[in-house]
Amino acid sequence: HVRLLERASKFGKLIVGVSSDELNLKKKNRLPVYSFEERSEIILSNIHVYNVFKEESLEKKREYILKYKADTLLMGDDWKGKFDYLNDICNVIYLPRTETVSTTATIDKIKA
Repeated sequence: HVRLLERASKFGKLIVGVSSDELNLKKKNRLPVYSFEERSEIILSNIHVYNVFKEESLEKKREYILKYKADTLLMGDDWKGKFDYLNDICNVIYLPRTETVSTTATIDKIKA
């Protein structure tokens, strides 16, 4: 995520939605290694990040964009096409993920 945030910072001030623990469980069928509070602290410590908020649902993206007056939604390209319907209220841009870095792969390696 650090490299993705660095690339995203070229678009301006970053307000980052950090998935709630419940949303992570729903998306990945497992709880995150770090709690929402810990992950928020980690993300907020990044020099490129202006603010964070709790993302409780993928279906609330429109609500979040309007609430924070975002002009651009940046997502990793593993979500490519999923949020194109939001182009009516902001620019939707999918950034390439860092190929060689994967939290899921790290967790799988630790489990093995």
